[in-house]
Amino acid sequence: MTSNNALRIYTKIVCLSTLFLIFAGGMVTSTGSGLAVPDWPLSYGTLFPPMVGGVFYEHGHRMVASLVGLLVVIQAIWLAKTESRKWVKVLGFLALFAVILQGVLGGLTVLFFLPTPVSVSHATLAQSFFLLTFLIAYTQSHERKQRETLSENFDKSYCKLVLGLIALIYLQLVLGATMRHTGSGLAIPDFPTMGGYWWPPFNNDMLFNINSWRFDQDLEPVTMAQVLYHFVHRLGALIIFIAVCFVHVLGLKYYRHDKTVRLNLVLTDILLTIQIILGIVTVLSVRSPILTSLHVVNGAAFLGTTVLLLLRTTPLSIRSW
Repeated sequence: MTSNNALRIYTKIVCLSTLFLIFAGGMVTSTGSGLAVPDWPLSYGTLFPPMVGGVFYEHGHRMVASLVGLLVVIQAIWLAKTESRKWVKVLGFLALFAVILQGVLGGLTVLFFLPTPVSVSHATLAQSFFLLTFLIAYTQSHERKQRETLSENFDKSYCKLVLGLIALIYLQLVLGATMRHTGSGLAIPDFPTMGGYWWPPFNNDMLFNINSWRFDQDLEPVTMAQVLYHFVHRLGALIIFIAVCFVHVLGLKYYRHDKTVRLNLVLTDILLTIQIILGIVTVLSVRSPILTSLHVVNGAAFLGTTVLLLLRTTPLSIRSW
């Protein structure tokens, strides 16, 4: 195996490990284990406490994060030594900076007892870090190397449309993180209705219906602000669904002879469908930890697949714009 092939495989491993890290972090939040280990950087004053109860999820998340951090350190050094493209080296060190910052934010969430702004920032940075590892993996791919010898075929308006979709998905992931870290995951506990209504009136009757259900489930009551967070997240899902339909139809029009792009569009549709189903069953299952965490991971994968679509329909050189 050549050094280039080894690096190509390694960057993919780093990218996939980041998805697993996101799942582990999702399990911490979904199981309410964020403060199961109250100190940081040690865990109950040790490097390896008894893995019982919520400690399994919280300390397990820290262990996975440490492993990913080590992988990213190796990746940054490897790129610095073997890459001729300076901007790829910069991406490697940006990923390293991001994983360090992510660890610091994770520690602050514990030391300051899960403040919402820090927790949301921690979750949002996880998505950004994943995109960095995704981009690095693409820079090492055979596909990108082959594109350097081919004539560029792209449509500026379509590229901008895909870029807009990526922005919508990223914003939706931020809204999802806000919803999770404000306890709004079941602020609207029914589907397809919302608080018993097809279109929520956001009045006291709706709030009473929701909190009556939560009382029966031994859950804390929610506020109208939490209901709004949840509603905006559902509305965002509808907007993204419509946007993906436009991207798919226009993609088939502009790239009907490009098999790679067409397969990318199908994969994007599949991940969107899975994401919607996971969102629905997350509510109907009263936020099953595994389903909720899979919803978070699939959201990251959906974002990555859309970024891949942009990479495949955008010229390699920004000068082409």
